[in-house]
Amino acid sequence: MNFERVASVDEIAKGASIAVEVGNTPVAVVHAEDDNFYAIYDECSHAAVALSEGEVDGCTLECWLHGSRFDLRTGQPTGLPATEPVPVYPVEIRDGEIYVGVSE
Repeated sequence: MNFERVASVDEIAKGASIAVEVGNTPVAVVHAEDDNFYAIYDECSHAAVALSEGEVDGCTLECWLHGSRFDLRTGQPTGLPATEPVPVYPVEIRDGEIYVGVSE
């Protein structure tokens, strides 16, 4: 697994997300309300829109287009219309920097 630095922890406010590329993979990096950082594939499994533009609620990320919600820990949908999960990726914090691991 290849870990890439994507941001500093102070670049993402709690309850916010940013869009990054790890290799060729679009990833939403989220600072959840539990104060942890999560990385989830940045495309809704229901409609091809960026999840990083959605709203963070607890440990879920809501798609702005149709309101599907995804658990940031598992990628499982927790609200319709999405029924398919999206990939999640491991996150490591090293000296205040956020690293995301994506398999090549």
